[in-house]
Parts: sequence; structure tokens; C-alpha cells
Amino acid sequence: MREMNGPGRRRTARLGALSLATAAMLAVQGMAVAVADPAPGGSWASELETGSRACAAGDAKAYVRSMPVLRAVLSDPAGVGGADKPPVAAEFEVWWAADGGVERRQMTSTSKPQGSAFSWHLSEDLGIPADTVVSWHVRAVSGTNTSPWSSVSGVGCEFVYDGESPAAPVVTSTDYPDGDDWTDGVGVHGTFRVVSSSDDVVMYKVSFGGGPQREVAAPGPGQAVDIDFVPQAAGLQRLEAQAFDRAGRSSAPTTYFFRVGSGRAPVARWKLADAAGSQTAAAESGTAARAGSGTAFGADAPSGTDLTSTALLDGTDEGYITPDAPAVRTGDDGSFSVGAWVRPAAVDGTRTVAGQDAGDGSAFTLGLRQDAGQPVWSFAVGDERLDGGRPVADRWTYVLGRYDAVTGSARLYVDGSPVGEERKVTPGGVDGPFQIGRSKSATGYQDHWRGEIGDVRVHDRVLVPGEIAGLAVRKAERLAHWDMETAADGVSPEVGGGQPLRLAPGASVRRYDDVCEPADPDCDPLDTILAGDGHLRLDGVSGHATTDRPVVDTGGSFSVSATVRLADDEPDHPMTVLSQGGKHGDAFKVRYQPSTYSWELVMSHADEPGAAETVVSRYSQPDGGFGAGHQIAVVYDEAAGAVTLYVDGYAETEGTAEFHDAWTGDGGLQVGRGRTADGWGEYFHGAVDQVRAFSGALTAGEVQALW
Repeated sequence: MREMNGPGRRRTARLGALSLATAAMLAVQGMAVAVADPAPGGSWASELETGSRACAAGDAKAYVRSMPVLRAVLSDPAGVGGADKPPVAAEFEVWWAADGGVERRQMTSTSKPQGSAFSWHLSEDLGIPADTVVSWHVRAVSGTNTSPWSSVSGVGCEFVYDGESPAAPVVTSTDYPDGDDWTDGVGVHGTFRVVSSSDDVVMYKVSFGGGPQREVAAPGPGQAVDIDFVPQAAGLQRLEAQAFDRAGRSSAPTTYFFRVGSGRAPVARWKLADAAGSQTAAAESGTAARAGSGTAFGADAPSGTDLTSTALLDGTDEGYITPDAPAVRTGDDGSFSVGAWVRPAAVDGTRTVAGQDAGDGSAFTLGLRQDAGQPVWSFAVGDERLDGGRPVADRWTYVLGRYDAVTGSARLYVDGSPVGEERKVTPGGVDGPFQIGRSKSATGYQDHWRGEIGDVRVHDRVLVPGEIAGLAVRKAERLAHWDMETAADGVSPEVGGGQPLRLAPGASVRRYDDVCEPADPDCDPLDTILAGDGHLRLDGVSGHATTDRPVVDTGGSFSVSATVRLADDEPDHPMTVLSQGGKHGDAFKVRYQPSTYSWELVMSHADEPGAAETVVSRYSQPDGGFGAGHQIAVVYDEAAGAVTLYVDGYAETEGTAEFHDAWTGDGGLQVGRGRTADGWGEYFHGAVDQVRAFSGALTAGEVQALW
């Protein structure tokens, strides 16, 4: 860029000096004058912008996809003149090289007060060429006086007008080629190369399967990018990509289709469902494993799974199972996942579920350890350890550790959900024999497991979240069902012969064929049966029904449901229809809260007086003794750490809450009452039918299918 020089500049300087001298003379004569006319010195221009970008030149210059607006603020840099500063106009000039010379265009604005913003919207008819460096500057003009031209680092602002969109990118992949072939599969990293033939592309936007877009910067203009992707599901999948040049112009989208096979089966799997007395664990895949004398097959299996039995390890040196060979490669280039169903008989010390030897140590171990005096689940890879979750003695849990060699990170999962943090790890050592129930140290094997272990699986790939959640699923199983059809001698039987409900005074079973005597104050001919041949009727004063022992383990996942109908139009106190707890409070209770016209699920955080509570609710008008009532269900999902209240098979957003403080109550299931600060209370007035209890968390579809 060139500033004015020669006679023109000297003339401007003389005019500026004359103006200042004249102003001084007039000031002596007592006349008010402005003394801030533009004159040689510092630039009057600031806040220079090309379009919406700050003024820049060279490698930092702006690339624009339409003719930009040039902007500047003009004001005396010396700050003199006060309120009497004269208005100024802006003189803009653009120029570019053309045919061995320079093409220039100018524009002078109308005058404005100093400190105003000035702009020039360049137009196509100025003849500004595309793909050419265009420079511009601006100066202040007041009468015949002008300020110096603006500059940035001694030169003018620069931009390039890009009038053409880049070419659509081309996508290729040797890991997941396009075509009709099914390639590798879920949980296996693949690389996709994306490149446009346009040499000014600086960024790509890509998305897989219509998911969220991510931006990937090219290492340099026109260069290719490599995209890493781990398929989360099998089937025909697609990658969509667009190229963007320096001006922000986008290409037409490219869609790349590829076929993903199902995730590879475990490289090693031992169900550990071998016959009692066996000394060997059969392998579903991999190598059969020998068992130490402290291992007993034929132990219990977690309900709701396809396991029929597991192995019980006694926690001694002889409690182990090993194939005497590695199960998976654990080096820097070997991803792996290892998981199992476990039920610890003890959660003290450090105890190993599974691991793999590496010299005098272990390449990895999965198990539990102590943290600040509390047991935690743990996954160690090399020298790094990931902790999370809380082991509970005699409770089934699915634990899994995952190492991703591409990202160098590891993650621990408990009951299908990630716990703790994902962290960078470095596996070390040469792969040695795989171990179930113990880990290797320089002095021998240690940290022996005490309790059951079942279905140990080892994969040579990354298991994706959906697969991990699926492995940890325990299908809800019905524990009890009371249809409230009869109550001989005050006892309503469980349909499968389990614990009966014992009816207290004020509770009775009403059958559809009962004769209703008009003189009977409890007789209501409109009291229709909720379901089947009868229902439980509760008087709201003392009526309730209870089991002798707990029905569900409130410390783990459970579900309880019932059909209920309120007898009143305007209930005058909270009324609990279902509850189960301990000595001081209810682990859970479902009640109607008339003050808010809603059903409430109340989850207590501890079996202590005044313990904190988590409450979720659903709006519902009282029934007034008429109609089919409502289907109420409570579901606690321990793995998800959430409780849900369903009303008539549905749960709104407010019907679910996070909950992590479940505890096991030793009291019986209560139908029609709950704990209060004064003891038993909140007696239910109305009808109750079809009470069901389940181990495990029912799905939303299963809840809807109950009725």
C-alpha cells in the first residue's frame, strides 16, 4: 500500500499547518474554534473491519464469499477539540494489481460527528475480481484537510473475494469400503479419508448416520483429513461430508455408504456353569481353564440372565481358574474388553475378578479395592487405576473394563453404566496367562476373590455402550402377584403360593358377587370391581394388608405395581397405597397427595428418622369412588441410578428422578399405609387390586403391558 506523497502531501501538510495557525490566532481574539481538524500525524481510523472480520493482511487476510462491507471509526487520535470537534467524512480506497498496473476505486461518505462508524458496501459493479488480493484503507476528511491513511502493521487491510464453491469431497476407506461387502464390525475403529479437489478447502464437516456434525480442520489448504470412527451398531451406515473453503463457502454434500458387520464374538469366554465337582471350566471360545481346589462349580446364578449356575471361589490361594495362556493381546496396539457377573461374599481388601499376567505383575486387573476405607470397583491397566461404583456384599453386579488402544484410554463400567473417569493408560509387559479370581505380583498370586463369578468374557475390541448395557441386563422377574379375589380368615393368597397378604381390621376383599344390603353403610352398589372377581377395600382409618417378610430388595433394582381407586372426591390427608421399609422409615412409598392433586413416589435416603427424601409426582384428580381407577407402578433402576413413577402406564419427564441412595429394608410389603413421624399412618381410603412385585427394573413397555 502507498500513502500520498510528493506535492499533494506537502499541500495537505501546509493546509493543516495554516488551519492550526489560523485557529490559534482566532482563539487569541476570543472566538470559539475547533482545533481538531485532520492533520498529518497518527491515523484517525480505528476498529477497521472487512465484513465481520478484523482488518488483517498477509496470511491473516480475510477470505469472503460476497462483496464485503468495509467499516471504520474515525476520531482525532489526540483527543483534542472537546464538544466542538468538527464533523468528518470518510474517504475509502480499494486497489488491486491488474494487467501490470493497479486498479483503484474510491468512495467518500457524507460527514458525521467524530467517533462515528463509517462504512462502504462494495458492489459487483466496481469490477473487483475474484481470487485476487484486494487492499483497502480509509482516512478522515474535513473540508480540505485530511488525516493519514489507515494501516495495519504498515500496510492496508487485505481480502480475497471467493466467488466459487469448493468441489464436493471424495470419501475412501480401506477399513470400511463402500460396496456390498460386510466389513469387520461394531466396536472396531475404522479410518475414512475425506478430500476435495479444490485447493482452498480448510475444513470439513462430517456426520455418521445422520448424527451430530463435527468439524475437522485440514492440516493445510486443499489437504485431506482422516476421520476415525467406531461403529456403534451393525447394518448399512453412511458418512456425510461437506468441504468448506477459506471464505466459508460449502460444497455439495457427499454421502458414503458402507456395511458394518456384527461385533466380533469374544476371543475367550467361560460361562463357569460347569457341573458341580468339575475341575475344569469349559470354554465357549478360547482355551478350557483348570480350576484350583478352592473353586466350586454349581453355585447360584444371577436371576434374570441366561446363566444357570456360576463358580464359587473361597478366597484362598486355591480359589482360581486359569487357561494357562493369554486370552487377549494387551500391547499398545491391542484393544480389549473384559467383563463378568460377580457376587462378592466379602468386600474387604483388594480382590480380583479377572486379570492377565505380565512378567512379575499384571497387564490389567478387574476387581475391587479399598478407597479411603470404602470398597470401590476397580480396573487397573499398567500403572493406572480407574475406580468407581460401590461393591455390596452378596449382591450381583456386572463389572467390565475396556481399553481402547487407538485413543489410549480406559473406562470402567458397573451394571452397564460408566463410573469414574475415562483416563489415558499405558499397558505394559509381555502377555502371560489369563487369571480368574487372582492377580500376579513379584511374590506370587494374591488378591483372591471370595464369592461367585459367572460368564467371564474377553473381547479383542472395544465394546460399545449399547453392548455393555445389554450384557448387564437382568430381566425383571415376577416375585409375587396378589389378585385380591379372596381373603379367607383375613388372608389374601399370592397366586403362585408365595407370601400371603394378611388383612388388618378395616380391610376386606369385595367380590363382584357380594350381596349389597341397602342397610349396610359400607355397601355401595356403584363400587364396581377394579379387575377380575374382586378387589381389596380399605377404610382409610386402620385398614391395610401386609406380608410377614420383605418382598423386594429395595437396595437393588425392583418394580412394584397396583391398580388403585380413591374413594373420596376431596381427600383430606395424604394416603399411602404401597410401601416397604425398615425400622424407622419407608425405603419407598407411593401415596396420593391431595394438596397437589398428584400421586407421589417417595424414596428415602436412609433408614433413619428425618432422613432426606427424593420425591417424584404425577398430577391426577381424585376418583370419588367411581371408574376404573389408575394403574400405578414404581420402578427403581440401580444401574441407571433412577426411580420412575408410572401412572396409567406412562411417566412424564417429571416422573423420573436421579437416585443413588437405595437401602435394603427388612420390613414386609405394606398395602394401604406408610411410615410417618408418629409411626404408621397415611391410611388409604379406596380400592386396591392386582398388586405385583418384581426383582429388577421393568421397561416402559413392560409397565404398559401389565394392564
